[in-house]
Amino acid sequence: MLAAERYAKIVQIVGERGSVRVSELSELCGVTEETIRRDLDRLEREGKLQRSHGGAVSVREAQTEAPYFEREVTNASEKKRIAAEAVKRIEPHDKIALDASSTAFYMAAALPDIPLTVLTNSIRVAAELAGKEKIEVISTGGLLSSRSLSFQGPLAESNLEQYHVAKAFVSGKGVHPERGISESSELQAAVKRKMIGMADEVYLLADSSKFGVRAFAHIASCDQIHHLITDSRADDEIMQVYRNLGIAVTISE
Repeated sequence: MLAAERYAKIVQIVGERGSVRVSELSELCGVTEETIRRDLDRLEREGKLQRSHGGAVSVREAQTEAPYFEREVTNASEKKRIAAEAVKRIEPHDKIALDASSTAFYMAAALPDIPLTVLTNSIRVAAELAGKEKIEVISTGGLLSSRSLSFQGPLAESNLEQYHVAKAFVSGKGVHPERGISESSELQAAVKRKMIGMADEVYLLADSSKFGVRAFAHIASCDQIHHLITDSRADDEIMQVYRNLGIAVTISE
């Protein structure tokens, strides 16, 4: 296979799948992983894809907010383990914020019925918690996004300014040591910025596919994050970078 043919095949695969790992591309193209990494660097410079830790994502995937139910099934097992680990950080009578991420929904599903106040902009999170009698749920209200099943916009942001919570649990499309936390949607990023600003402690919930990705809208810099919970596929060297930035890193089991 000529190099030009390989480039075209890589772009096609990434475009079709949304994301792919270096090891998979190496096998599919019949070349070494080092060759694939060089190819991905070149294709990123040409604007044909975006590099992520361990692979690449399509430009469309990095910049466009995926429908909620698509996000819910992507890396679901990793997200459920991350959510279970995050729930361990919640104590009775806590006041917490949960964003509209699929990992936050898995947290809501895993939460025991204990006295809590949960502030959220997610319809899915609010509905999941509605059956737990001891948990008080406060919805932000605002502009309803059918794509993300969440409230966003100026009303949601202004309503968040009325509250203060002990812990905020947020996710994002990308996590990068220099770019920080980013999201494909500016409206979603704005709500998450408000949640981070109203919390004593900020927990970032990110599966390993998010690292190295720089999405469209900036949410927060890494120095605004206190805790990072990720899955066992996260690279040890990359995690050390975040530890060196002062973030407490937990690998879910």
